Amino acid sequence: MEPEPIQELTPEQFAESHSILARPTATGAQILVLREGFDDTAALVNSVCAEYGEYRVASVEPGAELPPDIGPVYDELAIAVIDHPEPGVSVTIAATLAALDEVEDHLPEFYAFADQATGYVNGADTWGRKATGASTSTYTGAGIRVAVLDTGIDLKHPEVSSKVVASASFVPGEAVQDRHGHGTHCAGTIAGEPGITGIPEYGVAPGVDLLVAKVLSNSGSGRQRDIVDGMRWAVSEGANVISMSLGQPVPVGAPHNPLYERMAAYALGKDCLVVAASGNDSARRFGYVAPARAPADSPSAMAVAAVDQTLTVADFSNGGINPGGGELDLAAPGVHVLSIWPLPRRHRSISGTSMACPHVSGVAALSMEATGDSGAALRTRLNSNVRALPAPASDVGNGLVQAP
Repeated sequence: MEPEPIQELTPEQFAESHSILARPTATGAQILVLREGFDDTAALVNSVCAEYGEYRVASVEPGAELPPDIGPVYDELAIAVIDHPEPGVSVTIAATLAALDEVEDHLPEFYAFADQATGYVNGADTWGRKATGASTSTYTGAGIRVAVLDTGIDLKHPEVSSKVVASASFVPGEAVQDRHGHGTHCAGTIAGEPGITGIPEYGVAPGVDLLVAKVLSNSGSGRQRDIVDGMRWAVSEGANVISMSLGQPVPVGAPHNPLYERMAAYALGKDCLVVAASGNDSARRFGYVAPARAPADSPSAMAVAAVDQTLTVADFSNGGINPGGGELDLAAPGVHVLSIWPLPRRHRSISGTSMACPHVSGVAALSMEATGDSGAALRTRLNSNVRALPAPASDVGNGLVQAP
């Protein structure tokens, strides 16, 4: 079946949708970043919190739950989230602490969103494995642990459920079971294997072990603290690769988010590579290119752009236009990508840098199995083993990711 054409948007329709979808949305909490290695974060923050009632922050182990009225402290990252229940108090506490020598920065906490493209309709095609070389690779990713941080997964889907070796939800009040679809689709691109005659191979690395962290709600959004909790859990579970098809918009010229960078660097130090979607806020047909979203703009994470079947950068794909980490690393298939969808639908083809990201995560698993490289060495290998594309690095990074 031929893919259906992309649904065209008028300039007016784009302007209306972009103003809603690409606007950063704050949670009301504050993120406090202390100097790296500081080992008494909770005590320092609580010394100020005590002046504002019973609210406090507390250290949290990876995967642990906290009551909603207690802010989490990530000791190994020297970072705290201040979420005082009274409006404006979190800002006051953070500003007071910012005057201390131990504090490097404070900034609002934002929601991140699933990076599925908008304004595009379904199609059906099987070109992703071929374009990346996964279809001819002799490797499957066997023994490699890939964590998918998203809306969860359909734990009953017969084409991927057996690949899940551990799962956890970091969204308050919601189970891992995917009621959205985005996370299931991304996990399928990494590890799915067709179970119906006539459905082509679509999983890039069907031999991997999946770790599933639900960090986005069933409506497709999640707080930064929940995402970092999922990242910490994935590292503690021995993840070799963390795949993050999510992000929050950032302004042109903005610095990278220190919370995500601290966590991505921590993961890299544990030989775990973070791969992130660059985002879908662009409208290149109107001459507009948005900067790569957070956490893809973190220097320690790999930022992934999307290309279509002609290997042209996708209209929606964000660019590597912000300095200091906002550059792109790689491009991968992201238009009309076939994968699984929660039952009873079973399969669906959608577009977005979210679909490109798991292609890179899957190829990373193949490369790790083939070479033994991990962490920074794996990133270097992925960036060098590419198919050159006739586009600038700000559009496609080093080129199209290729399997060993």
